[in-house]
Amino acid sequence: MSERDARHKTSMQKLKRHVDEKVAQATEQRGQLLIFTGNGKGKTTAAWGTVTRALGYGYRVGVVQFIKGLWECGERERLIDDENLQVAIMATGFTWDTQNRESDTRACQEVWREAERMLADESVYLVVLDEITYMLKFGYLDIDTVKRALKNRPPEQTVIVTGRNAHRDLVAMADTVTEMQETKHGFNAGLQARRGIDY
Repeated sequence: MSERDARHKTSMQKLKRHVDEKVAQATEQRGQLLIFTGNGKGKTTAAWGTVTRALGYGYRVGVVQFIKGLWECGERERLIDDENLQVAIMATGFTWDTQNRESDTRACQEVWREAERMLADESVYLVVLDEITYMLKFGYLDIDTVKRALKNRPPEQTVIVTGRNAHRDLVAMADTVTEMQETKHGFNAGLQARRGIDY
């Protein structure tokens, strides 16, 4: 065995011991609170990937879309016929298009009632609150109301929160927070969002 191969083997043995120790320490089983935030793209895409994963195992999933409800969504179109998927949409379009705080608040409160129903249903394994961070930022939803629903959800239920500028209280509650960081985005150079790639 060459010196390089020997060093590689020693390094991999050390890595395996470290991974095995971490696996052995992970003994708790329960639902989680995950947050996908940051100014980079991919937050909703990552959430739909997890939706697909859960549906693949036959779990019931609920998705609440707070911003992009009227926007085409390839993942939703592909999965909507799955009997284990329920989707609730805030069907007002982008808030910067509507520019009507009163109607946006009303629409948000209406779809939030669907979210609360899902968050109280122990048969729903995964709930995605897509772009809910904006609802909190704009004041359409009260943070204490959201925190209470998350705290009181069934213990086996996992929730994914997506959107930029996640509220610090949600970050504090979360088990896992992933920040998507924009390094470069084609939109800033004039590239249009592409069907089947961006939505």
